[in-house]
Amino acid sequence: MERNEQGGRHSYVYDMASSGPKSGKKSLNTVTLLFKLPYYTQWGQSLLIAGSEPALGSWNVKQGLSLTPVHQDTELFWCGRVSVAAGFTSEYKYYVVDDNKNVLRFESGEKRKLVLPEGVQDGDVIEIRDWWQDASDALFLRSAFKNVIFNDTEGVKKEVQPVSLNKSLDSEDIVVQFVISCPRLVSGSTVVVTGSNPQLGRWQAQDGLKLSYVGGSMWKANCVLRKSEFPVKYKYCQISQAGNPSLELGPNREVDIDLSSPKQSRYVVLSDGALRDAPWRGAGVAVPVFSIRSDEDLGVGEFLDLKLLVDWAVNSGFHLVQLLPINDTSVHGMWWDSYPYSSLSVFALHPLYLRVQALSDAIPADVKEEIQQAKKHLDKKDVDYEASLSTKMSIARKIFNLEKDKVLNSSSFKQFLSENEEWLKPYAAFCFLRDFFETSDHSQWGRFSEFSKEKLEKLISEGTLHHDVIRFHYYVQYHLYMQLSEAATYARKKKVILKGDLPIGVDRNSVDTWVYPTLFRMNTATGAPPDYFDKNGQNWGFPTYNWEEMSKDNYGWWRARLTQMAKYFTAYRIDHILGFFRIWELPDHAATGLVGKFRPSIPLSQDELLSEGLWDFDRMSRPYIRQEILEEKFGSFWTVVAANFLNEYQKHCYEFKEDCNTEKKIIAKIKTSPEKSLWLEKEDSIRRGLFDLIQNIVLIRDPEDPTKFYPRFNLEDTSSFGDLDEHSKNVLRRLYYDYYFARQENLWRQNALKTLPVLLNSSDMLACGEDLGLIPACVHPVMQELGLIGLRIQRMPSEPNLEFGIPSQYSYMTVCAPSCHDCSTLRAWWEEDEGRRSRFYKTVVGSDEEPPSRCTPEVVHFIVQQHFDAPSMWAIFPLQDLLALKDKYTTRPAPEETINDPTNPKHYWRFRVHVTLESLLDDKDIQATIKDLVTSSGRSFPGKVEGADESGEKLSKVQLNGKA
Repeated sequence: MERNEQGGRHSYVYDMASSGPKSGKKSLNTVTLLFKLPYYTQWGQSLLIAGSEPALGSWNVKQGLSLTPVHQDTELFWCGRVSVAAGFTSEYKYYVVDDNKNVLRFESGEKRKLVLPEGVQDGDVIEIRDWWQDASDALFLRSAFKNVIFNDTEGVKKEVQPVSLNKSLDSEDIVVQFVISCPRLVSGSTVVVTGSNPQLGRWQAQDGLKLSYVGGSMWKANCVLRKSEFPVKYKYCQISQAGNPSLELGPNREVDIDLSSPKQSRYVVLSDGALRDAPWRGAGVAVPVFSIRSDEDLGVGEFLDLKLLVDWAVNSGFHLVQLLPINDTSVHGMWWDSYPYSSLSVFALHPLYLRVQALSDAIPADVKEEIQQAKKHLDKKDVDYEASLSTKMSIARKIFNLEKDKVLNSSSFKQFLSENEEWLKPYAAFCFLRDFFETSDHSQWGRFSEFSKEKLEKLISEGTLHHDVIRFHYYVQYHLYMQLSEAATYARKKKVILKGDLPIGVDRNSVDTWVYPTLFRMNTATGAPPDYFDKNGQNWGFPTYNWEEMSKDNYGWWRARLTQMAKYFTAYRIDHILGFFRIWELPDHAATGLVGKFRPSIPLSQDELLSEGLWDFDRMSRPYIRQEILEEKFGSFWTVVAANFLNEYQKHCYEFKEDCNTEKKIIAKIKTSPEKSLWLEKEDSIRRGLFDLIQNIVLIRDPEDPTKFYPRFNLEDTSSFGDLDEHSKNVLRRLYYDYYFARQENLWRQNALKTLPVLLNSSDMLACGEDLGLIPACVHPVMQELGLIGLRIQRMPSEPNLEFGIPSQYSYMTVCAPSCHDCSTLRAWWEEDEGRRSRFYKTVVGSDEEPPSRCTPEVVHFIVQQHFDAPSMWAIFPLQDLLALKDKYTTRPAPEETINDPTNPKHYWRFRVHVTLESLLDDKDIQATIKDLVTSSGRSFPGKVEGADESGEKLSKVQLNGKA
């Protein structure tokens, strides 16, 4: 098997035991390939093979090799024959298609590659028995595992070994080729096939057929068997460097041949997928970079602090460190920019995380003193975002002025600029224009409001008065790249995965919306409907994506984002993965997230509503405001509200005035109206009341097509709905359920299958999806199909009838956690609600006693252990929850440890851990406590001998000799 590398991906070449020299000349002999794959399909589906050669359609699926279903006992096999020249070679994949050969699904993993030996005889049949490559099977070929956890750089590098067949064949011989993928193989181990016949050792692993390593994770061996020996039962077995065998799990495999066939296969290739190990499980810690505290930082965590965090993670038994987004968010020039999900650039790193001490080896004494004073001044309980950033940039400019020519003329910088100029030059120009015009709103930049490459080249060209400003932004990004790369390399060497975060949106005043305006729908905003986080929904303010435009270059912008992330990370979290199925879209004049619609979605048509007996569309789609509603909402003050904000269009019926008929207009009028003295102390209640009125509708009319409507979220909560007749209520209830829970499913599935595979194939990173909230039925099957790992938070169960999730019942393809950055910490959650605490204690802990009001280390230990013991592939814990295992770290009020309050759109993201990483590294007790939880749960940890069973012991010969 040869290993081909194309575009960062690998494919494997099956060269199936040539019995003669490879001259490079193609034989004119013809052989028959017989493909055979077990796969269950649904009605109307079939399978085909598409590949790189004309015989397999030249990657045109409609011209591919169609397969025929064949029932064999209880299994369904898909088989296909094709005659090819003996020197045939081709890449290929399996596809599930409909009756018109439209692709419904295709297998994951690396492209298969087949090379036939020239020594086969004319007329030979070569049977290729494949297994469908599930996305979950390919996870361990991702860089998180391949390049970090199972990286062999510390051991002896495996050398590719030749596979030959040193035997002449007669008519009773069948050549069986065993091919197995072992991505989790321990360094120094070998692989054998052991089985029921003498050539396979009669179930004695030490006497089994030894496989040769052929590259990547693949092992292979040829075995000549007599026809009379079939069927043959077998299993694969790992043998450690010390000689200890570890047999794969599951039932025996079996290979048989059809002796009744008039033209029997002379070669049988058993492409057996992956060796069946026990499910691998790992653990990790989650903390934003800005929350880290160290002896070296300037008031905020820095990229180089990650090296200390990695050391702490290793000591605590963790294989993973998870971060929040780290891109530049400098849109407003104030603390609002602390929000890490509103990117100024999806490519640039945030200057906040720069370590200025590491910029040069020759920092002048006065600057060193300035740094020392800044450390003291900025060493506060929380992050002072503005002070830390401005201090760092001030110091960085001084060092830049001293060494700019030396650094910017270095070969290292020139390479960085060459590799990143496509995003770096527009970013630097944007930052200059932002500061020059004193706004990031590029619509206010005059002739520069519309981006062009010609204008860009003039802006960044040498000889301009501001050229050093441009070069300073290059300089800062270069050092951020160097510092984060250093931390990432350190983590990989320590076998710790760095997991990044891919935000769902970008700020509407960003480099990306300036450079690529057609990729965004700027007259809309993204958000989320009411869910666990916010009962009124959320309005993030990001423009929605123009997916149709993005598809024209196969989502190049997304592919570039993932490629950039992969320079630092080997895993990532897809923020709000539901946005790739459908996004909650709001008009740009909305201030809240309640009155939106899903894009894409199938609306309710006017004809559909008419056929159901609904005809008064204005009544249902305009704010329903009656005098009795005003009196109930505003009391005696209702007349003042009506006079200033409403018009009475008929007796006791009101509508909003033109200057306040949207949520943003309401906010503006309340603040700026000449009559504002009338409600000075009632602003909040007036605003909430007016919002309730403007949201008091049951249907949302499509602004682009007035004959289409969307049911308002939670429409039954409105008085507009309550005042309808019973027939209209019943129809709307049914249409509401159909819109939100039925009619969109296929559309959303198709949408996700257009976009998500592009993301996943853009890099080798391990992908996890944040799938909390209102989950359509299509989401989890698509995530499973694509090998995406989901998220489970115990207080936010996906099961409708549960108040608390049950970690022991989580599926394997999940990350489990007791809390996350978007909710209160475990300690705060426990202490903030007595009733909920009692219910948890009774239903989860199983005790009728009164629970402790304080979240003691014992309570934390119980909940954390539940998650360590869960079947989930990953258990990842916020650092605050782990520190609560020790009383020493719980002196700070629990609510102060919350990272984000999703109900507050202007939340200040400034939480800092109250102890330094250096002091945490000195605390051996808490590291030992956490590591004991890791090891006792059977999860992997840095330094663990992989391949052991759950008890940590290797399988003995006794276990093997019983045919497993």
